[in-house]
Amino acid sequence: MHLVILIACSFMTGLAGNAGLAAAMNTTAKSFPETSRGTITGLVLSGFGLSAFFFATIASIAFPGDTSALLFVLGLGTTMPMLLGLMIVRQIPLPPPSTTLGIEGGVQGREEYQPIPSGDAALFMSGNDGSHTSLLDPTEHLHEASNYHVSEPSTAVELVPDRIVSRRSSIRSTSRAKLVHDGPNVYGKQLWLTPDFHLVFIIMSLLSGTGLMYINNVGSISQALYAKGNPNYDELEASRWQAAQVSTLSVCNFAGRILIGLIADLMRIRLRLPRAYCFCIVSTLFVVSQLSAINVNDVAHLWKATALLGLAYGSLFGIAPTIVIDWFGLSHLSENWGFVSLSPLVGGNIFSLMFGHNLDSHNSNNDTGTHSSLSLTRRGGLPSDHQCFDGRNCYVSSLYVTATACLIALGLSVWAGIRDQRKTEEAKREVIWDADE
Repeated sequence: MHLVILIACSFMTGLAGNAGLAAAMNTTAKSFPETSRGTITGLVLSGFGLSAFFFATIASIAFPGDTSALLFVLGLGTTMPMLLGLMIVRQIPLPPPSTTLGIEGGVQGREEYQPIPSGDAALFMSGNDGSHTSLLDPTEHLHEASNYHVSEPSTAVELVPDRIVSRRSSIRSTSRAKLVHDGPNVYGKQLWLTPDFHLVFIIMSLLSGTGLMYINNVGSISQALYAKGNPNYDELEASRWQAAQVSTLSVCNFAGRILIGLIADLMRIRLRLPRAYCFCIVSTLFVVSQLSAINVNDVAHLWKATALLGLAYGSLFGIAPTIVIDWFGLSHLSENWGFVSLSPLVGGNIFSLMFGHNLDSHNSNNDTGTHSSLSLTRRGGLPSDHQCFDGRNCYVSSLYVTATACLIALGLSVWAGIRDQRKTEEAKREVIWDADE
């Protein structure tokens, strides 16, 4: 019965956390312009990364070692902000889009008019058949004058048809401008049939799975490193090393979400590159973090790998929502992000099960006598004989697998950036071609 209650509470916790994240992200993305979307979204989502450090600090100061009190504070601390946001947070409508095309090199989506000359020059206009018609004649359709402009405003008497932008091209350009401003609108079944969705899903699965495996098992990693060659094992000291890893992860997760938002907007506005290239930065951080963790032999140096992993993990979840908006549109952001956020379910479970199996296999070796000389009595009271105490050998095989997975994600990220850039250039050429007709 207790197990069922625990599963139900865990399910509700995950449901509430993701619902709060989706609500905050959706409201933020729809209340700020596209030029600052990455920065603002990353800034808001950074609070999710800092929360672990915030509550862990409160717990360590107010009631150290009291798990029940920590859970009570977590329940209140996560519920009250949601209720407060429900009452005061509202979406701020963006100003109406300009008809000017949002793609560099395009043309304006409205007609440009030259000044109408005064005096006698305003009395006549030239029709398509060469005849002259008085502008003051009430029997004529005066609205047709909008298709004309003065070719020589100083001395011209006749008005010639506008050769720059016709009414038909103006309508097409305005429609195209609206499409450029609003972006794509992919959702539902169409989303699952889009290659871009499968691409971002695979990248997210590989990277988030690596991050979750490390985050969920960093306690075991620090314990294995601390116990290696340490006959005077102190459980309290081991707990402090574990808490240090959690705090480092949380702070760097917070920083990663803010930094990647700034980088994404800089890349989009200043360098004219798609934000999808930020996946390359994130994947590189993951690769470096795994290589760093592989080479750590002392728990005192584990914080370096933990900090890199925290930056990478925060950056991943800071940039992913913005890329989902760029690729699939803003109208169905919550729905699309809900599908994309299923990716950690795949990667996280696979890599975590692999890590646990690897750890258990080394525990079996310990039980068969590999380290029989280091009995529990001699080691000063290690917490359990089911824990591996062989240092990095307990888990390093799993890190080799995740490092390979991150290299694959890096290759896919490069492809995603190139693919997005090509699509942007093709859309730009199409807009210019349509406007020139």
